[in-house]
Amino acid sequence: MGGDFGPSVTVPAALDFARRNPGCGLLLVGQQAAIEGSLAQVQDQTLLERIEIVPASEVVRMDDPVEVALRRKKDSSMRVAAELVKSGRAQGCVSAGNTGAWMAITRYVLKTLEGIDRPAIATSLPNQKGGATIMLDLGANVDCTADHLLQFAIMGAALAQVSRHDAKPSVGLLNIGEEIIKGNDTVKLAAEYLRASHLNFYGNVEGNDIFKGTVDVVVCDGFVGNVVLKSVEGLAKMLGSMIHEEFHRSWLTKLSGLIAKPVLNKFKSRVDNRRYNGAALLGLRGVVFKSHGSADSFAFGCALDRAYDAISTGLLDRIASTVAELTRLPDEDRPASVDHKT
Repeated sequence: MGGDFGPSVTVPAALDFARRNPGCGLLLVGQQAAIEGSLAQVQDQTLLERIEIVPASEVVRMDDPVEVALRRKKDSSMRVAAELVKSGRAQGCVSAGNTGAWMAITRYVLKTLEGIDRPAIATSLPNQKGGATIMLDLGANVDCTADHLLQFAIMGAALAQVSRHDAKPSVGLLNIGEEIIKGNDTVKLAAEYLRASHLNFYGNVEGNDIFKGTVDVVVCDGFVGNVVLKSVEGLAKMLGSMIHEEFHRSWLTKLSGLIAKPVLNKFKSRVDNRRYNGAALLGLRGVVFKSHGSADSFAFGCALDRAYDAISTGLLDRIASTVAELTRLPDEDRPASVDHKT
């Protein structure tokens, strides 16, 4: 029911996802009449047999305060979806709705993993190496301690391990310079914790390193991460618009555009932020993903794919085991931030 378009986007995306993944079933949570209306034209009965509507009488609006979503709308589609994961009826859930409400509800219902204080939002951003750089936090936690940044690094490394089959993904701490002396006190202390951990800590990285692919995982607080994410989204849209406009100018520009079209289309595809839609809410006792509210059917399908991959690759167990491994280290090897909660 969430996002800018609701079932008109989420249901077609779910149907396409089900066709791509014949072994997977889907629970569509929300107002039954609206969902049934979106399914009315589907003729494939075999497909429909793998899709179940789970009614929810309330919807969290994009402008609803967190308090309203969490305390008053107890039968919202968000709340019901989170409860399905808690009960084990669903292995994961995806929403395009209100980010603050989604974070609050899933944290309240599912709780955090042992050793994790706060969940973090993580996603992948394209880099020059042809792959993607995992970045977190992207807005869940504006004010972070060094402890939190270490926990984000642990979770980001676990995500990289399962998504890239890399046992020792490199982790960088976003800073205003590579030198150890750079940054505020929180970042400097986080760097000390990371150097003391058994993570593959590269050191401080700068903003351009995200897109160079210098490291596999970039860690920062949610304020900085969200600014970076929104800047990237804006740049991608601007570049896409510029490429489109070039094909509608003079005949010489059109001719040049036709010659360069394969390269430009490939570039446009690489920077298409829809392909990278779907951010993981890491640190919860369940697989939870957030889609961009303005996502179209293709983009929402990408979010579903990411959630399915996280379930299939055992992301939740990997994060839990990585955190547990650090807490089992001898006292002299244990980062101070991991010790505070055990």
